[in-house]
Amino acid sequence: MIDPRLITLRVFAGCGTVGATAELTGYSPSAVSAQLRELQRVLGMQLLTKDGRGVRLTATGRFLVAGSDTLIAEWESLRAAALKAGDQVQSHFGLGGFSTAAAQLLAPLAATLRSTRPLLEVQVLEANPARCFDLLVAERIDLAVIVAMQSYAFVEDDPRFEQTVLLDDPLDVIIPSDHPLASRETVTLEELASEPWITETAGSAYHSLFTAAFTAVGVTPRIAHEAVEWETQIAFVGAGLGVGLLPRLAPLHSGENVVRLRITGKGKPARRIVAAVRRGSITSPLIQESLGILKVSAHRILTARPEDDL
Repeated sequence: MIDPRLITLRVFAGCGTVGATAELTGYSPSAVSAQLRELQRVLGMQLLTKDGRGVRLTATGRFLVAGSDTLIAEWESLRAAALKAGDQVQSHFGLGGFSTAAAQLLAPLAATLRSTRPLLEVQVLEANPARCFDLLVAERIDLAVIVAMQSYAFVEDDPRFEQTVLLDDPLDVIIPSDHPLASRETVTLEELASEPWITETAGSAYHSLFTAAFTAVGVTPRIAHEAVEWETQIAFVGAGLGVGLLPRLAPLHSGENVVRLRITGKGKPARRIVAAVRRGSITSPLIQESLGILKVSAHRILTARPEDDL
């Protein structure tokens, strides 16, 4: 197995401080410092050097961390093959993901795994994509569900991870239930171009997706309000302040005075949802089973909405 002190060093390399390393690994700051000192002693190498009030990696430390990527991937592959050969499952399984995925995909997955494998300890952590990758490195989670457009170059360009596409989650239009188009099942972006729109702040990933959708149809939308959370945007729409876009995975509930319409024609926006794991672990029986469950759950949600929520 991989020395836990090496894992701690890799986490430190990613976050840069003992305090952040402690928070990610679950150790105390003093325990993190002790592990790093002990690893230096055992290896006979200076891995850390003073940097103001903190410490940073030496050139030797950076070289060791970079070189350990292959070692970790080979260990994950070996462990996955051993579990498969022996028809065994690890005792703990960590899941992480952004809010919608945690609620709509990971919670049902955890419930299913707990019912089929009573001895398995399943933990779900809600986290943004960057933190999910840190948690994967720290081995706090084994599988993360993220929005690809929010992950930047983390997965595809990082040798520590590999990904599997789960679904392309389309964005629907949400409008007040008393809107003249509320009785429709579908709508085009051109038909709503003159409406006051609610979206995220300029510079965010979803604002870019919003802008790209309207650029594709040659329309400049009128942005009236900004909202970060989907629940806030739904509330704004329900209050009659405008219209907005909502991912199909995000639920609507009765009493919110909001109707969801599917978008037809050009410019149909969608966000890609992917599962990320540590490189080499993708063939683990539990990860393979989980990916299958996630894909089935996602397909069921996407084909059932919006009608089931109205």
